[in-house]
Amino acid sequence: MSPGRGVEFFDGNEVATVAEIDDVQFFDTTLRDGEQAARISFTYEEKREIAAVLDEMGVHVIEAGFPVSSDEEFEAVRDIADACETTVCGLARIVDADVEAALDSGVDMVHVFASTSDVQIEDSMHSTREAVKRKSVECVERVTDAGVECMFSPMDATRTDADYLAEVVEATTEAGADWINIPDTVGVCTPDRMGDLVEFVGEHTDAELDVHCHDDFGMATANSVAGIEAGASQAQVSVNGIGERAGNAATEEVVMAIESIYGVDTGIDTTRFVELSSLVEERSGVTMPANKPVVGENAFSHESGIHAAGVIENAATFEPGVMTPEMVGAERDFVLGKHTGTHNVRKHLQEASYDPTDEQVRAVTARVKSYAATEGEVTAEVVERIARDVGADRERVTEGRA
Repeated sequence: MSPGRGVEFFDGNEVATVAEIDDVQFFDTTLRDGEQAARISFTYEEKREIAAVLDEMGVHVIEAGFPVSSDEEFEAVRDIADACETTVCGLARIVDADVEAALDSGVDMVHVFASTSDVQIEDSMHSTREAVKRKSVECVERVTDAGVECMFSPMDATRTDADYLAEVVEATTEAGADWINIPDTVGVCTPDRMGDLVEFVGEHTDAELDVHCHDDFGMATANSVAGIEAGASQAQVSVNGIGERAGNAATEEVVMAIESIYGVDTGIDTTRFVELSSLVEERSGVTMPANKPVVGENAFSHESGIHAAGVIENAATFEPGVMTPEMVGAERDFVLGKHTGTHNVRKHLQEASYDPTDEQVRAVTARVKSYAATEGEVTAEVVERIARDVGADRERVTEGRA
């Protein structure tokens, strides 16, 4: 590819320079928040299977579950912690039994959380601001006294009174929290507001910052990236975006945005994303839409004549360029349909060992468009039948060629 024929708008470096993102970690909560989605329940074996792939890929933290919730969950979290090389985390409310169960499970990190918005304190926890702060401090101290890494989450931070949020963050930081997570629990944040919130929380703690974004308005990935731009060291994500209600920021989306657009090497083996996505899709029963970013069936598929012709010439014409199918373990696909052009048809015919004339390519293209408009999917068998009907010749075999 000659200079100037690559990605001409930007290649990711400009954004990376502006944002000054040097290092980002990812905390995968597929096995905890992901499993909390309605109608999802992973078996012990399925949790171990998914955790193994996440571990092999180099994801920085795996939140394996909520140990106190059941004996089966405790065993799964314990065994994942034993088996994985990466940091394994267990969740705990500001309840003594939760913290003890998490510690007993042998995890490397305990994620302590408490509601801090007034609506949740009053109508979910049935408590008071002072009681929540006091118990949060006690539970963080219990984890740190045990010599285990501690993350504290002021749940519903994006709807929490700023002064009270600062109080809780300062108190739990003083108690020893290594991480302060900033959760957009009900997905009401916007990228600008998330950036501001990360900066605000950063003014009240010297702990590392982490963001956890929900997708109720389709902004989870954007909010996560905005949090990282503003100084968060880590984002909490979930494979395929599964999770409570509309789900979480998707692991594959946020990682690839940081890798490809910002040019940061996360250390994660991104070439296994399609494999991982397919595994979670099958085990969760949540079908991914074809237009799902990064891992969807259509993410690197082309039908439109203009687009397909451009991509055949140079993939960066109508793909991001900074993210290729090979980078995520996908394959580029040229689909035939009612929007197909001659370049795409010629490519399919040549791959099927035809050597068509320009007139035959135009004839096949017209028939393909008509078939797609009236009959539906254009399969390889349909293309070959049309090619035979218009008299397209098979490519001649030359001497010494198999």
